[in-house]
Amino acid sequence: MDFLLDPQIWIAFAMLAALEIVLGIDNIIFISILVGRLPAEVRDKARRLGLGFAMVSRLALLFSLSWVMGLTTDLFHVAGQGISGRDLVLLLGGLFLLYKASHEIFVEVEAREEDGPPAADPAVVKAAGSRLFWATIGQIAVIDIVFSLDSVITAVGMVDQIGVMVAAVIASVGVMLFAAKPIGDFVDAHPSVKVLALAFLVMVGMALTAEAFDAHVPKGYLYAAMTFSLVVEALNIRARAKRKKLAAEAGHVTQTA
Repeated sequence: MDFLLDPQIWIAFAMLAALEIVLGIDNIIFISILVGRLPAEVRDKARRLGLGFAMVSRLALLFSLSWVMGLTTDLFHVAGQGISGRDLVLLLGGLFLLYKASHEIFVEVEAREEDGPPAADPAVVKAAGSRLFWATIGQIAVIDIVFSLDSVITAVGMVDQIGVMVAAVIASVGVMLFAAKPIGDFVDAHPSVKVLALAFLVMVGMALTAEAFDAHVPKGYLYAAMTFSLVVEALNIRARAKRKKLAAEAGHVTQTA
């Protein structure tokens, strides 16, 4: 138990947990977007399952470090560019994220009613809802693996002790589990923020695809761009709320006059 008194262990744990939380932001946004299309009564369950898959995939990769690090070995070459197992995972994950985020933007902006009216038969509605629920969980599980791969490789580069990595992953998922619902509710309540979040996922998909070809795009640039956009949108939301309040007050004064 002496290792628990080692300040270096706690510093490494804090740094890695904080990094895992930051790296999990895109995961939370992706889960929030997908869960938002489910019925309200099953959204919390889907969030918990999604983040549970995120933790399991990270821990599974941590406990198979030799296999994970072996993914960096080139499998074949294309036009002189070495392609490893990690590159393939990032490429497929990036393309999937690009497709999914672009599709969701289209649905949000152009075709909100593309699924048509709900079926009248309750049994059909229940079956369709069940299929949508598990399809959503499946998509979350797929992208969790992609996000987990980079997260684990980063963890291996920062910390030597497997116990510290496991503790940091569990702690970060716990924080994400706490933050996922308010973030999801906020995104659902503000359609313009939802479109911004989807645009952020498009950037993440492009970054993953570029990373597959060894073109590294620092995530700090993506987060800075998204933060700036969110700050601007927050000001717009506040301005709209203020105008609405002033209009309501003016209407009240007109009625009482």
